[in-house]
Amino acid sequence: MVFPRQLAEAAHLAAAFPDQQFVLNHCGSPIDRDPEGLQRWRDGLRRLAERDNVAIKISDLVAYDHDWTLESLRPIVLHCIDCFGMKRAMFGSDFPVAGLHASFNEVYDSFKVITADLSRDEQAALFFGNAARIYRLDAGSSPGLLPA
Repeated sequence: MVFPRQLAEAAHLAAAFPDQQFVLNHCGSPIDRDPEGLQRWRDGLRRLAERDNVAIKISDLVAYDHDWTLESLRPIVLHCIDCFGMKRAMFGSDFPVAGLHASFNEVYDSFKVITADLSRDEQAALFFGNAARIYRLDAGSSPGLLPA
């Protein structure tokens, strides 16, 4: 877990250990929500995403946006996916901590709505496949939370 001011350092770390898989937690913590803060986050995230050995967990967005709406979450989620692509991005809930600001269903349903235009295979990668591959989960695990 790093904050936007640390994303460049994280990129240096990932470059120094190219054979190590890294997973950036909580979207790189877009905590500063003013336009300049979000631009620093976007720039830092794009730089870190240049490292092929870094994936991103799109999780606990409501920690940095207590008065969140679907429209306030959408650009964060889409920027993460745009930077890391369909093979290095995955959804996570960060429950029970995220429950301070949203229910599990609200978070999960937001991810479903934001990704509704993606293909079934792309959704499967974001909701299950990438995490199963990156974290080396049992191949017998079931993607039971895929959108219907």
